[in-house]
Amino acid sequence: MEIRRSALIGHSAPGTFDLIEAAEHYPAFLPWCAGAVILARDSAMVSARISIAYRGLAFDLTTRNPKRRPEWMAIHLEKGPFRRFEGEWHVASLSEQACKIELALRYEFDSALVGRLARGVFDGIADTLVDAFARRAESELGRGRSAGPPAS
Repeated sequence: MEIRRSALIGHSAPGTFDLIEAAEHYPAFLPWCAGAVILARDSAMVSARISIAYRGLAFDLTTRNPKRRPEWMAIHLEKGPFRRFEGEWHVASLSEQACKIELALRYEFDSALVGRLARGVFDGIADTLVDAFARRAESELGRGRSAGPPAS
């Protein structure tokens, strides 16, 4: 399965990138995210374990994501119920207070049975990610405020 979505955001690219990169805050605004732990983070990479619990589907997903702040972050699966799970976030600055975010996500479940059971649920999760980050940018960064690190 492949998902491609984009949105225009009325906030800076660095502030918006920081919201996307800060997986530890995902449970606060992604209804399917039951927990998130940063395993490692530096200027070139972030690794996280995300717990997903949504509509009867529950599993953990560990990713190791190379990044170039504020314009790009890859998504690479380290552990989880997928045969393939990879993607990229692109954040393009349009002005000091506007950017475009794009997500390309490709995934395939490891087991055909799990895939049949989980596909509809996970397709819904993946399909709404960009909208969730656009709403989070508005709520956390607010109109007219300068972008900074995500709030705790």
